[in-house]
Amino acid sequence: MRILITNDDGINAEGLEVLTAIATEIAGPKGEVWTVAPAFEQSGVAHATSHAHPTMIVKLGDRRYAAEGSPADCVLAGVHDIMTDAPPDLVLSGVNRGNNSAENAAYSGTLGAAMEAALQGLPAIALSQYMGPRIINLANRFEASAAHGVAVVRSLLDKGLWDTEGYRLFYNVNFPPVPADEVLGVRVTAQGFRMAGAHRVEATTSPNGRRFLWISSSPQTMGTAQGTDAQANLDGYVSVTPMRADFTAYDVLDTLRERLE
Repeated sequence: MRILITNDDGINAEGLEVLTAIATEIAGPKGEVWTVAPAFEQSGVAHATSHAHPTMIVKLGDRRYAAEGSPADCVLAGVHDIMTDAPPDLVLSGVNRGNNSAENAAYSGTLGAAMEAALQGLPAIALSQYMGPRIINLANRFEASAAHGVAVVRSLLDKGLWDTEGYRLFYNVNFPPVPADEVLGVRVTAQGFRMAGAHRVEATTSPNGRRFLWISSSPQTMGTAQGTDAQANLDGYVSVTPMRADFTAYDVLDTLRERLE
């Protein structure tokens, strides 16, 4: 199996090392793992692509590249510039430092890479590690994803639904903020919403008097509805959420047609 991996935390991120180990085991001794990751952190860029400027790409080693662009740019570079002899069989993105559950999914560059892979017609899985007080002092904060990542990916490859046309499915996997031996299992979930979920800005003034804004999010200890991702994670479960790039709100189409047509 040929696997392309990327992330949004950057080429030197700890989580990318965890993902490399996961991908290497999934690919097998005769497989290949190709890395194309952002040269610098690209958290929060969602599905952005670099239309307005070119993306510099640098080879760092055997099957290892860094791109001055977004995670989606990295997938495009991997598919259309680097792995041109044959496309990857699977694209993995992560392991993100922090959860991409609930509303975080809308901002996530990790998910943006998986979405781009799906738009390219490729199977894709995004993986993220929920952070929290129960793991902050562990020697390896990615312990849960490192221990359970291979099993979750294999389960999705063997038993997951994979379509072959249109807006294809991709998967959002979040590992809970608990030690590896306290993970309770896997739950298939919907995307949740934290009631104070919207991002916001906090103003600060620099020593030279200039005003800057920092982007901040809601408290990540806040739960979501039962059956949704963040709540499952906080309860100790790995969440698996099927997603598509189709943003249509199908539940209101008929009502809107009645009102507007």
